[in-house]
Amino acid sequence: MPDTNIDKLSLDSLREVLQQAGYRVETVTDPIANVAYLRSATNGLAFDIRAGNRLADGSAEFVDIAFTAILQVQGDLPLDLVNRWNASRRFARLQLSQPFLVLSLDVCVAGGVAPNHLRAQIEIWDHLVQQLITYLREELPKLAPVNTPSPGAALNHQPKVASPGDDAGESASSVSAA
Repeated sequence: MPDTNIDKLSLDSLREVLQQAGYRVETVTDPIANVAYLRSATNGLAFDIRAGNRLADGSAEFVDIAFTAILQVQGDLPLDLVNRWNASRRFARLQLSQPFLVLSLDVCVAGGVAPNHLRAQIEIWDHLVQQLITYLREELPKLAPVNTPSPGAALNHQPKVASPGDDAGESASSVSAA
C-alpha cells in the first residue's frame, strides 16, 4: 500500500495490510447474512475483522472495521472479572453475553490515517488479545470454587473458557489459544 493517507478500506486492501503485518487471512462469508468478512488468528486464537460503515457511493468500500474475538464460556463468569479487564485496558472492550465472552476493537479511517497508524491499530489488537489470554489464565484459577450441597465432596464449578473449535472441556486454569 502506498504511503498516502488511507481514508477508505476494502476487504482486499485490508487483507493486504494484515498480510504485510504477518497474518494469514482468509475471506469468509456469513451464510445467514450473506456478508463477507476476514478471519485470522494470533497465537492460535481466531478473530474476525468485519466491515463497518460503507461509503455512500454504493461501493464495497468502508471507513471503519471491527476486530472481534469470541470465546465460549461454560459455567458462570462473574461480571467483576470482565469489569476489571475493561477498567484496566484502553482501546478494546470485553463483553459477556452468556455463553460468550467477546473482545472487540473498532478502528476508523474516516478523514484519512497514515498507513503506519492502521498498522499500529493492528499491533494494539494483537497485544490486547495476548493480554486477554494471560489475564484469563491468571484470573480464572483465582475464582473461588463453589461447594455443592452433596455430602462428602466439594466440586469445583469454575467457569471454563475456550475459543470456538477448542476442546471446551479444557480447564479454566489451562485456557489455551489453541
